[in-house]
Amino acid sequence: MKKIFNIIFMGTPEFALPALKALHKTRHHLSLVVTQPDHPRGRGRKVLPTPVKKTAQALGYDVIQPISVRTVDFKERIAGLQPDLIVTAAFGHILPKALLDLPRIGTINIHASLLPKYRGPSPIQWTLINREKYTGVTIILVDEGLDTGDILLSEKVEIADNDTSATLHDRLSVLGADLMLKTLNNFASGSISPVHQDHDKATYTSLLKK
Repeated sequence: MKKIFNIIFMGTPEFALPALKALHKTRHHLSLVVTQPDHPRGRGRKVLPTPVKKTAQALGYDVIQPISVRTVDFKERIAGLQPDLIVTAAFGHILPKALLDLPRIGTINIHASLLPKYRGPSPIQWTLINREKYTGVTIILVDEGLDTGDILLSEKVEIADNDTSATLHDRLSVLGADLMLKTLNNFASGSISPVHQDHDKATYTSLLKK
């Protein structure tokens, strides 16, 4: 009998959508979607839902938008769902240990670089700025640091001469969803083999706005 995990998904921008949609198509139970609060967007500064909120509601999921992930109320909401796993993708918050301790198996994150290189925000843009030839996606087991957790799965991709941040974003977001599904299957089969990151080789990025 195939294992069915109770999963909480946390994400905010378009990068997280392929993973959310992929989870929707699996046998797993997606009990809650967490995203950032609505903010003014665009030239008119109209308050709009995050891409994850809009998509999750269209798919019929409960969505919450905490201002902080460190409140007792938020922790109790997550704890009450008794998740097996939390999956994060460009959520925009660093989760405290009190939350990381809640899921039975752990929390995994989809990161758009070959960790330990390009930890932090905006890894896609920085790989292009630095004229890298390759990048990729890494699935990590989240710890209290900034993208410092053990590597569960990664895949390298070549950056084409005509790649832009938009084209690379789309390719890596789809790849991230695929690696997430493979990671869930590995958890289900008991074949997960976490690998420590080489912290001496780590590089960090700063936030770039569009």
